[in-house]
Amino acid sequence: MATHIDKGLSTDRQLENLNSSGYGSAAFQAQYFFRDTAAGLITGAMAIPLSIGIAIMSDYPIKVGLATVVFASFIGWLFAWFRPGNYIGSPGIAAGLAPVLALGVASFGWENMAFCIFLTAIMQAIIWKFNWQRYLLVAVPVYLVEGLLAGVGLKIFLKFFEFTYEIPVEMVTENFWNEARIQMVAISAAGVAAFLFLFAKFKDKQPAIPYFMLIIGGVILAQFVSVPMITVEDVDLHFKLPLPAADVTLMMLGYMILFCAMLAIVDVIEQVMSNAAIEKIDPLKRKTNSNNSLLAIWVANLGSSFFHGMTNLDGLAKSTTNRLAGAMTKFSVLIVGSVVCFFTFNVQYLDYLPKFALAAIMLFTGYKMIAGLVHVTHYGSYALTLAVITAALVFKVGIFEGLLAAMAIHGVIHYMVYTKHEQTPGKEVIKRYFRSLKSDNSNLQ
Repeated sequence: MATHIDKGLSTDRQLENLNSSGYGSAAFQAQYFFRDTAAGLITGAMAIPLSIGIAIMSDYPIKVGLATVVFASFIGWLFAWFRPGNYIGSPGIAAGLAPVLALGVASFGWENMAFCIFLTAIMQAIIWKFNWQRYLLVAVPVYLVEGLLAGVGLKIFLKFFEFTYEIPVEMVTENFWNEARIQMVAISAAGVAAFLFLFAKFKDKQPAIPYFMLIIGGVILAQFVSVPMITVEDVDLHFKLPLPAADVTLMMLGYMILFCAMLAIVDVIEQVMSNAAIEKIDPLKRKTNSNNSLLAIWVANLGSSFFHGMTNLDGLAKSTTNRLAGAMTKFSVLIVGSVVCFFTFNVQYLDYLPKFALAAIMLFTGYKMIAGLVHVTHYGSYALTLAVITAALVFKVGIFEGLLAAMAIHGVIHYMVYTKHEQTPGKEVIKRYFRSLKSDNSNLQ
């Protein structure tokens, strides 16, 4: 049932009317049909190059990444009818999890990744059932997560930086800095500069404009200048049981369980952090429910494992675009999924996308993740230092090992401060440690 919103009413009264409409108000309201449709078209178009870049970074087929976005969008809209997590968040594959998935592909092989995503979904279902996200937020401080994302952002930045000077094979010569490469660097630099200029100009109005202009400009330029293009393999999307390969050993299975636990935890924490941000930009200031969001995530992950899909969450970049484009309900997400669905089953149109244009988008994505360290500054110099150390460890030794090492360092420092300088008993040190983490993460509750 649609609820009429009177512009003369206060925000509190609008929310009271909105909530009194019962189930479905988060998923669709007739009065917002055109706004949500327009927002979904804009966000869907912006999500395509972003999803392509994340799929490449994850070592997943691009078509599989796009199919994951379609399925997650449908599930997000479906659950908004009766268990809304947020009202304008746009689901999709997450840049922060891309190197994790790439690690899984390298460690276990592509044939075992469907089972890993299935196992991740089961773990998330358990977290959802018992609302254990509360304890995860206590165990992992916000600034460590920001450090982890910064390390991942650096990986993304360096991965796609290579695209800015890549030239067609036929133009490669013994001299690295030949005329073609210098021209490619100049084109890439101009693309990045144009994107940054447009983003600064339209970020508070229509943040999708820089994406549109860069892609359209790149496609036009590619008709006159020979530049490397994205190649999308038209893989078959078939449904099969997400079972491990026959040659998986017990030792590998144990490692897979640890890997999936890390993937599940990072996915949950990122969603909670995204929900906190989405709530702030909601046009009607509606409250988010992270446990409901987690329900949609694990169901989407479970379903995607049956077609070898990826993990998902409500990405902040797409959600912000969705809100500024005019979205009011999750119906916009259904439109996003429809737009991406068209290109999923018509991948030949994606071959017109130049690599330098995709590089500019992903360089910006990596930069934004690194710049997230600024958010840590209000926690103090210690938190910022530890976040930077976490970023360095994640980049150098790996995501799982880096995060564990950073948590161990944090715990040791915390223990030494209290035991050496305050002569506090060990049990009290542990209690204080968890109280401090709870306080650090209280802003996300």
